[in-house]
Amino acid sequence: MTTRRTDHMAAAVSPFAQALETAAGTAALSPSSHNCQPWGLGRATSTTARRAAADLTGADADEYLVLALDRERELTALAAHAVEMEVSCGVYWRILLRTLAAQGWTTAAVRVLDGDADPGAAGLPGGRPFGAGWPTAWTPLCVVALRPGPLSGERPADLHESALARRTHRGPYGREPVAPGLLRDLEEPATPGATAHPVHLRHLTEQRDLRAFAAFVARHAGRDFGHRAAWRETHSFVRRDTADATARGDGFTLEQLFGPMSRPRRAAMRLALAPTTMHLLGKVGYHRVLAAGLADVVRRTPAVVTMGFAGQAPTRAEQLEGGARLADYWWRATRHGLSLHPISIVLQHDDLRGRLERELSLPGRTFFVSRVGVAGSPAPRSHRRADAAVHVSF
Repeated sequence: MTTRRTDHMAAAVSPFAQALETAAGTAALSPSSHNCQPWGLGRATSTTARRAAADLTGADADEYLVLALDRERELTALAAHAVEMEVSCGVYWRILLRTLAAQGWTTAAVRVLDGDADPGAAGLPGGRPFGAGWPTAWTPLCVVALRPGPLSGERPADLHESALARRTHRGPYGREPVAPGLLRDLEEPATPGATAHPVHLRHLTEQRDLRAFAAFVARHAGRDFGHRAAWRETHSFVRRDTADATARGDGFTLEQLFGPMSRPRRAAMRLALAPTTMHLLGKVGYHRVLAAGLADVVRRTPAVVTMGFAGQAPTRAEQLEGGARLADYWWRATRHGLSLHPISIVLQHDDLRGRLERELSLPGRTFFVSRVGVAGSPAPRSHRRADAAVHVSF
């Protein structure tokens, strides 16, 4: 395959191995549901894999990458988790490609492996669509062909700095309204007109809307705490302490959920949140107490952002695009000093999500709801797996 690299580009474009290491290190800091980090990244290097990637993208390019869903890391307790996982992968993918573009590696072609885009169409074994080096637990989602090109104008260091600064902040936010001009800036896509899959974005800032959303959380957020399979899966990501979270490299600590606490309170919370205890306490309404506490935090938030797909049955391409839109929004919000706290609990049951869409007049299928504001204190950084920034060559 030919290399389209001019002398001018050679001086500006980072060698791909170096650019990929930088991009993967930044993308590894992406947010994901339960901090489960469900993505996998492969680089096509073998003749078989490169031929398959070229056939799928229709592009003769210098490099090919494949985004995957790691089935060993995905959430599965609820049907809605399938969307959350692909949106999470889309966030990671967007940050990876932005950081590559900042180093002069531009996208020549993209193929989302959805519907008729079956890797088996390339004539490869169904179990290993890209040859023997492809991990058996990975489902390929998207293939991109990359070539050297002009630098995007962003600085890789700035992208990494924002990724490090980004937090899921569950604590209290200042009550001061977020400036309307800032919200309008956040509503604008990073690349206007460049997507075939628009995302509906709306900010709730009027008191009546915020009160209605908080009331909805109070009435219905207990559903997830009381759902035995869903809570068992969520609890499996609650880490004993910072050392445990560091060793495992995923999930979240009790302090990340509830703020600083004494050792006795931490022990009491660990006992109360255990699945068996939660099931017993649910009989006396403990899940409603937790929902009321979450609603109180929501009620004192200056703004809530919602994002939705155009239709109720989003394709894989739309889900990945939703993740890209979320990545750009969160990145920009972080640069403006804002924090986010997703309230996914009201979206994870189809009947509740539909009711929320009707009560708040939200168009399409809502896939993201989050508090937005200025946090009163720094939040702990989410932990990452030791292999979060690596890729597989196949």
